[in-house]
Amino acid sequence: MITLQMMPPMMFGGLVLAMLIGFPVAFTLAAVGLSFGFLAIHLGFFDLNFLQAIPGRVFGSVLSNELLLAIPFFTFMGSILERCGLAEDMLDSMGQLFGPIRGGLGYSVILVGFILGAITGTVAAQVIAMALISMPVMIRYGYNIRYITGVLAASGTITQLVPPSLVLIVLADQLGKSVGDMYLGAWGPSIFQIFLFAGYTFVLGLVKPDHLPPVPKGELTLTGWALWRKCLLGIIPSAVLIFVVLGTMMMGLATPTEAGAMGAVGAIVLAAIHSKDFSSAGRKVLIIGAIAAIIGVCCNYFNVDAVLFSVPVIGAITPFKIAFAITYLAVAEICIEAVRIPELRDLIKQGYETTMRITTMVTFILIGSTCFSVVFLGVSGGVWLENLLTSLPGGVWGFLIFINVFIFFLAFFLDFFEIAFIILPMIAPIAQKILAPVVGPDAALIWFGVMLCVNMQTSFLHPPFGFALFYLRGVAPKEVKSSDIYWGAMPWIGLQTIMVILVIAFPITVTGLLDKPVNVDLNKIKIDLPQIDLPPLDFGPPPKQ
Repeated sequence: MITLQMMPPMMFGGLVLAMLIGFPVAFTLAAVGLSFGFLAIHLGFFDLNFLQAIPGRVFGSVLSNELLLAIPFFTFMGSILERCGLAEDMLDSMGQLFGPIRGGLGYSVILVGFILGAITGTVAAQVIAMALISMPVMIRYGYNIRYITGVLAASGTITQLVPPSLVLIVLADQLGKSVGDMYLGAWGPSIFQIFLFAGYTFVLGLVKPDHLPPVPKGELTLTGWALWRKCLLGIIPSAVLIFVVLGTMMMGLATPTEAGAMGAVGAIVLAAIHSKDFSSAGRKVLIIGAIAAIIGVCCNYFNVDAVLFSVPVIGAITPFKIAFAITYLAVAEICIEAVRIPELRDLIKQGYETTMRITTMVTFILIGSTCFSVVFLGVSGGVWLENLLTSLPGGVWGFLIFINVFIFFLAFFLDFFEIAFIILPMIAPIAQKILAPVVGPDAALIWFGVMLCVNMQTSFLHPPFGFALFYLRGVAPKEVKSSDIYWGAMPWIGLQTIMVILVIAFPITVTGLLDKPVNVDLNKIKIDLPQIDLPPLDFGPPPKQ
């Protein structure tokens, strides 16, 4: 006889067995959830009415979720930027800037990976683009092949952690936290990780200088101002786009969806700027729009409108409005010109197709995970999981070690989206309860989410199923052995593991940029109302009977 206590582990076992068959995850989740749901009805654990919660949650929490609208915008932005030639220009300029120092090409790959991660958010295209451009150059100048494969794969996975990562948006949604707070929490570990990667490159250059030789200065094609100009032309537009997307969100000027929409438009503008067919008239429009935007920002900063209009007039035409109206018209003109360029028109079409595929995949996985989680909670799976995790030895640290080891091995077989949509909703309430005494109730899930994000970066690197290694194998020359790709990833997996340990041991790396909670003693609050002397009320003589 199957008891209620046996149902949760049976559901987990059934899910693992179904996934090993190789059936698509979204449909596997729905099939396992509904199968065990009908079994639970047959055994009397709940009735058929309980399953009405599934369509309610699908339409209420998935299809009507405004936060998830940000996913197609950020996906479109990344798919445009990864193909517009920005990576090629930045890798070329940074490679020539850092090339003459020992390990310079490695530093350029790490830095460009960080910048591209902040504007694209996709691992596959980043690894492929950097490998196609940098691997032949690094091989030609005598870099160690295992270092080459490792740094290219690891730098491509940086995009998982650097805002505006899709991973962080999904984590924020599943953990019920603000995307802006999740981004703020991720900045510390992402910057620490860059220093960790660069530090490893520096130490390797000291210990084994023949592995990371400098590029001879005679090989450089650009020097002086021409080199710096090319670097700035790649960095400045990227920095502006990062501010438009992240800055407006973190300052509270835009929601994640609005920031994603601005990023999608900004990606088209950036692609047009990098196009060889961008006209001189379009460049003049770009300059006018940029000047107008600077004027508008200055008007707002120095409060020019208040000086000109001492009394606010609704609907008045102010310098601020005029400046940004010109900026919007310039952006619209550049987007129209981008559509007129055949190469960019095809690029935009490919971006739409990629966005549609990824958004559809996420939606179906969410629907499947909803079917699974509703039935799992209906058979007291939440209680079973809480008892299992809270009884672990070591308290908070035992819980964190167990969860991170569990997620690390689970990432061997599951993609990030499956882990986020299946596992996180189950363990988030338990993590909130266990971690709140350490960092406070507001920051507990932010710390937990960023920690798992750093952990799941390794899922793209560790053999045998690391997707970054597959992407690298697909574009690497034939003389690069698969064993070199796998062994090359090992030190970088170790560095990411060190990063996980640092985030666990020092929560301040995540919580340092978050707003501190305000502690208010309700017993000390006083509300003083002014005493107002009112004349006595005179209701007149009583009515005569």
